[in-house]
Amino acid sequence: MAPTTRNTEERVVSMKERPEDRSLDAQLRPQTLEEYVGQERIKENLKVFMSAAKKRKEPLEHVLLYGPPGLGKTSLAHIIAREMGVHIRVTSGPAIERAGDLAAILTNLSDGDILFIDEIHRLNKVIEEVLYPAMEDYALDIVLGKGPSARTLRLDLPKFTLVGATTRLSLLSSPLRDRFGSTFRLDFYSHGEIERVVRRSARILNVSIAPDAAGTLAQRARRTPRVANRLLKRLRDFAQVKSDGSITSALALEALQMLEVDALGLDEIDRRILSVIIEKFKGGPAGLNAIAAAVAEEMETIEEVYEPYLMQIGFLQRTPRGRSVTDSAYQHLGVAMPKGA
Repeated sequence: MAPTTRNTEERVVSMKERPEDRSLDAQLRPQTLEEYVGQERIKENLKVFMSAAKKRKEPLEHVLLYGPPGLGKTSLAHIIAREMGVHIRVTSGPAIERAGDLAAILTNLSDGDILFIDEIHRLNKVIEEVLYPAMEDYALDIVLGKGPSARTLRLDLPKFTLVGATTRLSLLSSPLRDRFGSTFRLDFYSHGEIERVVRRSARILNVSIAPDAAGTLAQRARRTPRVANRLLKRLRDFAQVKSDGSITSALALEALQMLEVDALGLDEIDRRILSVIIEKFKGGPAGLNAIAAAVAEEMETIEEVYEPYLMQIGFLQRTPRGRSVTDSAYQHLGVAMPKGA
C-alpha cells in the first residue's frame, strides 16, 4: 500500500513558517543587530549603510533579502526599522492584488518608513509596474478613465524604503531587482551560531537547558533558527511533562527520537525519499516523477521542500538523468552499498 501523503506544514523540521510559529517568532525576534545571531557580513554592511543614511538624513536605499525560509529575513526588516527609528508596514506579494491596494499602502507611509514585502517574487506584474516609479521617483502614476479620454495623474509619495524578501530570487524580474540599492543573501547558520540561538531563546522562554542538550538540538535543527526554536518549544513541553522542566541531554535525545528527528535533522519523509531511491531505483539515477509517485508526494513538493536540504548535506545529487543517492546517505541509513557501485 502506498504511504499516506503527509502535510508538509505539519513537519516539525519544516523551514516554512507555520501558524503556530508567529507568536513564538514575535516573542523570540531579536530587537537590534547586536542581538541578531549570525549573518555577520550582512550586519556589518547594514551598519555602514544605515549610519551613512542617518548622517545624510535620507532614507535607507531599498534592500532585497533572499535565501531559504526560516533564516531571519523578517527579523532583519524589523531591526532595520528599529535601528533607523522609523515605522514598518508589513505585507506580502500575494496580499497586494490590485494597484489600489499598493496605492493605499504607499500613501499612508511617512518619510523614512519601511515597507516590508515578504514573498515579493509573487507580486502581480501589473503591481510591479506601479512599483517602479514609486521606488525610483517616489511617485505614483494613477490612470484615470479609459480609452482615448484616459489621463495619468502623478501623486508624490513620502521617501520610503522598500525591504523585499524572497526565497526565489530567480523569479524576480530584472527591472525590479535592479531597483534595489542593496541585495543580501542569507546563508544557513553554523552549528555554533544555532547553539547561540538556542541558548538565547531558552533564556527568553525561561527554560533551563543543559549545554549538551543545546548542542544536540542545534545539530538537528537543519542549520535554521526557525527549526531550532520550534524544536526547543517541543522539548520544553517534554521537559514540563516528563521531568522538572529542565531540558537535560537524556531528555533531549528521548524527545527528538519520539519526534522522529535523527542526528542530522532528517525526519521520516526525508529518510523515506532516500530509502525509495535506494530500494526501488538501486540508488539512482531516478526521475523526479517516479520518485514522487513512489513516496506519494507532489513533484513540486519534493523539489522545493525536501531536496534542498538533502542536497545541502550531500545525501542527494541532481544529474541530467535524474536523482542519485550518495555514499554518505547509504552510511547514514546503515544500508550496504550495492556491489560495483
